[in-house]
Amino acid sequence: MTPKQLLSAPQIELLLHRLACQLIENHRDFSATVLIGLQPRGVYVLDRLVELLQSHYGIENLNSGKLDITFFRDDFRRSEKPRVAQPNQMEVVIENKAVVFIDDVLYTGRSIRAALTAIDAYGRPSSIELLTLIDRRFSRDLPIQPDYVGRQVDAIQNDKVSVQWRETHSEDAVYLIKESL
Repeated sequence: MTPKQLLSAPQIELLLHRLACQLIENHRDFSATVLIGLQPRGVYVLDRLVELLQSHYGIENLNSGKLDITFFRDDFRRSEKPRVAQPNQMEVVIENKAVVFIDDVLYTGRSIRAALTAIDAYGRPSSIELLTLIDRRFSRDLPIQPDYVGRQVDAIQNDKVSVQWRETHSEDAVYLIKESL
C-alpha cells in the first residue's frame, strides 16, 4: 500500500495558475462572481486561487466564501463517528451572481449535490459552476461534471486520492493510495 505521487508542489502550483487563468477568461473582473470553497478541504484550493488571482493577476474585490455541507450530506447519519461541522464564512451576496464551487477532489458527486442544497439558504445564484483540483472521472454516483479541472485521475473504487497541503501536511502533493484486496 505504497502511495504513488501524482502531483508535486510545482505541478500543483502550475495547475492552480492554469485554473486561475481559466476563471479569468470566463469571469473577467469577477464583479458578478462569487468563489465558494467547500469545507473542509476545498477551502485550501479556494485560498490558493484567491491569493493567485489577487497577487499575480491583479484581480481586486474578489467575493469568496466558505460553505460547510456536513448537515446536507445524504450519509450524514450513516457514520459511526459523529461528523464535525466547520463554520460557514458566507459574508457574501450570491443572489443573481455566478457561483463557482471549489473542491479538492470530485469523486461520487455527493458532496456537490449537498453543496447545491446548502447554497439555497444564501439566495439564488444566476449560475453555478464547479472547479476541482482532481477529478476521479469514472467514480460518479450522480451526473455531476466539473467545469474546471486541474487533473483527471483514473482510480478504481477502493483506491484513495489524498491531496496534501503544506498547512496541514507540511507539503503540497497529491497521492494515489492503492488499497490491497
